[in-house]
Amino acid sequence: MVESIARVRHIRVTPQKARRIVDVIRGKQAVEALAILKFAPQGASEPVYKLVASAIANARVKADQENSYLDEGDLVIAKAFVDEGTTLKRFQPRAQGRAFRINKRTSHITVVLATPDVIAEGKNTKKNAKVSK
Repeated sequence: MVESIARVRHIRVTPQKARRIVDVIRGKQAVEALAILKFAPQGASEPVYKLVASAIANARVKADQENSYLDEGDLVIAKAFVDEGTTLKRFQPRAQGRAFRINKRTSHITVVLATPDVIAEGKNTKKNAKVSK
């Protein structure tokens, strides 16, 4: 009955490296994803770990506002995606007066947690929309 969203923007991790981590946790239970991220050797796993933990906290707050019970073990990562952020362009001097461009890429990472009943409702509404056409 709860769906929570957490976003981090302009994080200094390249989108390609962040997608490797996000693809691993997509569709898993939130608690299981935290365990995976905690021991993942990739550098992008730390900001994604913090983001999933923030999404769990957001779900807890949302459940308190709605006066509903929330079991954190039921939360599933319904959606997780990485978008490309702004690119910081820097120049490094090279031989014979040339300049070499360095692109420092950033990412916007979004994680959506939901309980299984919310995910099932979303799938049912999509099927009904296709049938009604």
